Amino acid sequence: MCVSSTRNECTRNPVKFFAILSNQRSGSGRFEALSNCHINVSSNGEIFSVKDRRENISSIFRTLDKVYNLDCLSSASKNECSAAVGLKWMLNQGVMEHHEEVVDYFNCRSVSVIFLLRRNLLRRMVSMLANSYDRHAKSLNGTHKSHVHSSEEADGLSKYKPSINSASLLTQPKDMEMRSAKALEYFNSTRHMILYYEDLMRNLTVSA
Repeated sequence: MCVSSTRNECTRNPVKFFAILSNQRSGSGRFEALSNCHINVSSNGEIFSVKDRRENISSIFRTLDKVYNLDCLSSASKNECSAAVGLKWMLNQGVMEHHEEVVDYFNCRSVSVIFLLRRNLLRRMVSMLANSYDRHAKSLNGTHKSHVHSSEEADGLSKYKPSINSASLLTQPKDMEMRSAKALEYFNSTRHMILYYEDLMRNLTVSA
């Protein structure tokens, strides 16, 4: 499982591996887009959104191997030598259920974990409700947009004003905090860092 992560044509540029662990509507799409702006960084998206890839630990390992072996088998991911290759992994997509095996895998392959969290849990709840609404309403020219890419799109989606069940305000934020705390506990033995979405938006020069 622990194979070389360098390519012959890039021997002076060894490849580092990373995984962005986050919750939905916590800014991971924005963070990944910023990361991929760098010519030597290749983040492969939310690959475990496909259920077959997280069906069991064997399918998880096969998927991770496919991502982390890509650079040492092919140079197709970027025109230049990639210095960092990774993926985005939501906490409700199998990583928590198989955390012991995934931790061993990450440590074996020297994968750095980036925890991307969101402090303002109320805003995250609003974002989740708005995204769920737009999935059915398709507000922007009949299409659903999980992430906006312009101020015009943002203005269009902001017209929807969700209603929040007051009872959920007592339970959902607590559940969100507990899930994040449990993830930090599970992956404490990995090489990791914690990044908050709000800090990222205040300082776009933050480096991982």
